Amino acid sequence: MTARFFSSRAPRSILVVCTRRIGDVLLTTPLVRSLKARWPDTPVDMLVFRGTQGVLEHNPDVRRVIVVAQRASLRERLADAARIWRRYDLACAATSSDRPRFYSWFAGKRRVGLVDPDRVTLLNRFMLDGIALSHHETVHTVESSLEVARVLGIEPIGEVVPPGIGDDPVRRAAFDARFDAAPAVLPGQPLAVVHPAPMFEYKRWRIDGWAELIRWLRSQGFAVALTGGPAAAEREYAQKIVAASCEPVLNLVGELTLGESAEVFRRAKIYIGPDTSATHIAAATGTPTVALFGPTHTIRWAPWPKGWKAGAALWPLVGSGRRGNVYLVQGEAPCVPCHKEGCERHLESRSECLVTLPASRVIAAAAHMLGLEPPLAAASAMAGEGVAIVDTSALERRPRA
Repeated sequence: MTARFFSSRAPRSILVVCTRRIGDVLLTTPLVRSLKARWPDTPVDMLVFRGTQGVLEHNPDVRRVIVVAQRASLRERLADAARIWRRYDLACAATSSDRPRFYSWFAGKRRVGLVDPDRVTLLNRFMLDGIALSHHETVHTVESSLEVARVLGIEPIGEVVPPGIGDDPVRRAAFDARFDAAPAVLPGQPLAVVHPAPMFEYKRWRIDGWAELIRWLRSQGFAVALTGGPAAAEREYAQKIVAASCEPVLNLVGELTLGESAEVFRRAKIYIGPDTSATHIAAATGTPTVALFGPTHTIRWAPWPKGWKAGAALWPLVGSGRRGNVYLVQGEAPCVPCHKEGCERHLESRSECLVTLPASRVIAAAAHMLGLEPPLAAASAMAGEGVAIVDTSALERRPRA
């Protein structure tokens, strides 16, 4: 269903609704960029769950972020909706579920949203003026959200916009001082960022693997910074990795906002991390990124490389390799990817495909991205893997963020 109802004039205001996790919000930013490219003078707001808004820090395309509680009573939901009643010319439900369609119906005089092909019901046809079909089993999350742009008849732009710290000189000076005062970072020393802890256990690698990777990076002359969230479990995990590596490391876990983390990633020569929102942010900055994946559906969730064009084929379901500035290292097992929450099917489960992932494979991928000669064991891992490298001439040429 095509909704070209703004062909003669621009909408005066737009709301994009993405009520899911941090990574989902980040991967909706190409839709916002597409809307701003088509209507540069129209303000775009976003409505997201409280706790996810940090990924939009200093996003130049977003005027205002409206936050709502993830868990709330019906009364609270209706109160939230009443505050935005018909305030926008256009509201876009950027994910395929009932909640974003609910908020879009309340907020927008016109509504367009994602709907699963088997959920095109009379109710959804009533709530939405334009329906974008979400083929989530066969396309990337970025491509799913961009279906909304296509239904609106505007050009989809596949550019994930990472957060940042802005241009305030005082904040930038304070941020720089953290590195100037860090004994683990010498002046002029190249920086490698390691982000070891995802939110959930089933996406984790293992401590001795991270420690071996850090020792290799240090042997190549890199300063190593660890990044991560503020949860006590993440801080403890990082401390164990530092102790196991027996190397000086700049431990920034729990110390940074998402915008500050993105700024660290921009300064790095390489980023290595698991299946988590930080890895998507790193990829979006243009920094060479190594992503460790196990059970997760790679076609839908593997990182979107900077400059990758909308509509261009990206990741296969099975296999490791490079696309643009991202190297995907997938765990080894005939069941990969199982699309489940680990081998025991819960968030704190182990995933054997990740736990058994050799450090040599991760080091080989990092060496490849850095243009370095890998150690013998890592070189053997690379040769056995058969690296799939996509010619970067297929990428859009944009200046690095």
